[in-house]
Amino acid sequence: MSTASPVPGRYNAAPGKAPESGGAAFDWQPDGPNLVVAGDNLEVIARLPDGAFRLIYLDPPFNTGRTQSRQRLRTTRSESGRRIGFKGQSYETVKGAVSAFSDSFMDYWESLEPRLLEARRLLAGDGTLYLHLDYREVHYAKVLLDALFGPDSFLNEIIWAYDYGARPKRRWPAKHDSILVYVKDPSQYFFAAESVEREPYLAPGLVPPDKAARGKLPTDVWWHTIVSPTGREKTGYATQKPEAIIRRMVQASSEPGDWTLDYFAGSGTLGAVAAALGRRFVLVDSNPEAMRIMRARLLAASGTAFVGWCQGA
Repeated sequence: MSTASPVPGRYNAAPGKAPESGGAAFDWQPDGPNLVVAGDNLEVIARLPDGAFRLIYLDPPFNTGRTQSRQRLRTTRSESGRRIGFKGQSYETVKGAVSAFSDSFMDYWESLEPRLLEARRLLAGDGTLYLHLDYREVHYAKVLLDALFGPDSFLNEIIWAYDYGARPKRRWPAKHDSILVYVKDPSQYFFAAESVEREPYLAPGLVPPDKAARGKLPTDVWWHTIVSPTGREKTGYATQKPEAIIRRMVQASSEPGDWTLDYFAGSGTLGAVAAALGRRFVLVDSNPEAMRIMRARLLAASGTAFVGWCQGA
């Protein structure tokens, strides 16, 4: 687990004092309590120290506008490039012509890019980023993350497949999300396969009885239903993700005591899973409804002494 010391100018070193630019007032310490911070996530994470988190999970809003822009990107090495990739090499992304663009698409990527750049800085040397998107944007995110992290840092594309909801008749129903997995350093990332809950073989008769009884390590296709509208997990938050899929990430890419981070926290699923598995967490969101739900959910899961609540200034 990283225990990076405070970095002046990167986050609020004075406990309880908000930065001059405004935002959430908080004081993160490696040996401090879990934090749920209300505020603009880019302002908040800019004040967290380098290399503090073993795992970052991000589930940003999907860009679901019907009219979407497609902009050609060309990434080249450049001594003056502001993106750092594999082995510290600098890259510059040249944006090409845009066709049929809409403000929703342009704003989406202009907003997401600096937040992904910060994710690389915040990851520990052996840390892992899980970026959760759908089919509309995942391919553009792959190009961007290759530029930010370096192509060799790409570990997996996980397909979360489910079977619920409307079924269009004029195309194959889209019933999956994509989760891009990138590591900070492809030579030393942490991955604990034996810690992951195993699943039944689809054809148990084809393997020895002892293997069938033990189950198999999940592949990169995860079949799991969405959060049930009447189930125990349901919080009422529209984009809530099942604890089971987040649990696999936390089990594989962190150890007890490690810090985890989600700055599109929503209903706080990462925090609930991290608390249950003995990990620590920082959650950030600016939505008052998300904060209300996380307060109720995480206080019930971990107790008031375990969660540090910081409201925006």
